[in-house]
Amino acid sequence: MKLSGAVALVTGGASGLGAATVRALVAGGAKAVIVDRDEAKGTALASELGSGTAVFAKADVTEPAQIEAAIEAAGKLGTLRVAVSCAGVGWAARTLDKTGKPHDLDLFKTVIGINLVGTFNVLRLAASAMSKTAPSDTGERGVIVNTASVAAFDGQIGQIAYAASKAGVAGMTLPAARDLAVVGVRVVTIAPGIFDTPMLGQLSEEVRAALAKDVVFPKRLGDPAEYGGFVRSIVETGYLNGETIRLDGALRMPPK
Repeated sequence: MKLSGAVALVTGGASGLGAATVRALVAGGAKAVIVDRDEAKGTALASELGSGTAVFAKADVTEPAQIEAAIEAAGKLGTLRVAVSCAGVGWAARTLDKTGKPHDLDLFKTVIGINLVGTFNVLRLAASAMSKTAPSDTGERGVIVNTASVAAFDGQIGQIAYAASKAGVAGMTLPAARDLAVVGVRVVTIAPGIFDTPMLGQLSEEVRAALAKDVVFPKRLGDPAEYGGFVRSIVETGYLNGETIRLDGALRMPPK
């Protein structure tokens, strides 16, 4: 898929991995719709990139009407060819706490709702919009990139909700790719390891060093720009489809 002249929709696009993805895709010649709940950061990024290049759309990924509005905004910029889901949340809680109290069910549903259902909501609506566009000379209409996590495979103690949600994202990658082959839309998932996002930026250097120690090589936290660059590579590599790819420096998470 050629990025030049294409429009990309990126959820969680106002900061962290999402913002890095927006920057990478725009650098490749795409226009972008920054989808996020943080209006201040999203508007600031859109302004920085330029009104003809990027727009902000405030939306909750679990709300169909709001995502449909964001897709409509993409249509005003040009042809939607790329959709990237970076929006996500995570809370730490064990199946049973030290007193034997069970995991809060509503909390579990919330994490699943945002990380898994929200990702599927974006995927289904973006794919529908892409299916109505004219294909390229190779028959391709679009690329959808989802974000799982190494927790999908190496979930740690206290990560049961987060790991389940991200395993779901990984699990729907191949069937989604098979479903959407008929309309020329590829689906690929990235499973990132520990990245230096704003959330980790709030931690002390000691804690950040401890997180990096289990990374095999390079022995550091991931740079969000590396994630964004990888998304761009996926979009531009037409034979890549139906796969979940770890981006983690060979990290395998310990139990805790």
